[in-house]
Amino acid sequence: MHKRFFLTIAATAALATAFPAAAQNWKPTRPINLIVPWAAGGSTDQVTRVAAAELEKALGQTIVIVNQPGASGAIGTKSALDAPKDGYTWTAGAAQDLGAYQALGSVNTSIKDWHLFLNVANIQVIGVNPQRPWKNAKELLDDMKAKPGQISVATAGVTSAAHAAMDEIVKATGVKYKEVSYDGGNPAVVATVAGEADLTTQLAVEQADMIRGKRLRPLATVSDKPLELEGYGTIPALSATLPGFKAPANYFGIFIPKGVPDDVVKTVERIWTQQMVKSEALKKYATSRGALFNPLAGEEAQKAVWPAVQANAWNLHASGKTKVAPDTVGIPKP
Repeated sequence: MHKRFFLTIAATAALATAFPAAAQNWKPTRPINLIVPWAAGGSTDQVTRVAAAELEKALGQTIVIVNQPGASGAIGTKSALDAPKDGYTWTAGAAQDLGAYQALGSVNTSIKDWHLFLNVANIQVIGVNPQRPWKNAKELLDDMKAKPGQISVATAGVTSAAHAAMDEIVKATGVKYKEVSYDGGNPAVVATVAGEADLTTQLAVEQADMIRGKRLRPLATVSDKPLELEGYGTIPALSATLPGFKAPANYFGIFIPKGVPDDVVKTVERIWTQQMVKSEALKKYATSRGALFNPLAGEEAQKAVWPAVQANAWNLHASGKTKVAPDTVGIPKP
């Protein structure tokens, strides 16, 4: 430890022990509002409730989940950004969505404006209504090519995991489809089960129960990796049908806006790196829902999410959804 010239050794030691402890011991005196900018029951809502319960135990304070869907997650995210920077209003979601809002023109914020506390990486799945004829990804893609714009895909909107998955599929195959948007992943999955849409490419965690119950037929993961889903078996990777196909990891987490007191951030970072990485509840959620358990915080989290932020922003730009080119808001082309 370096000594400052104008401090005694004793004073230096006292400061070194007192300040880090103080910085990491925030004790919230009232409930924390955690805005989930999507509908209840979806992927963000599911994992956020598990993580919030773990944080409540560590902080000794209630965390109130506030579902505020709308505008593909932008409304709830903006509410958290605009709230007083006192550390009592957080938000949650997919980091790739958070990183795209500025290019979309929906929220004037970048991924660098937030402290990221990641819990799982999710994977999208092509899940079709079992009344539809397709038995594998090749049959579906061939039909989409034969019937451009006629096959409907349920998504949670333009920044959602399902839309991002379809952007990757379109980029790889050139197919056209009909998008049907809902206020969250869960409503999109339910709509597919009900036959309102032919298929969904929402996350495995949102489709898991319907897949196990044979109310959705999974054709492939939108990835170069297959997925072992507890209670179902193996869902093959889309790369088995489209050689060379890849998609970046889609990390979800809790986001605290920068500008809040430092002790809030340091305390949550300590909980995340010391306790959340060992959370049996979060591990169980990931295993049962088909997600990758991988808690990350700080610069490590920023680095982990960047490939998906870039891919998502530029895919949205290529499909004409953005107001400005991503590189004009600090997102260079991948």
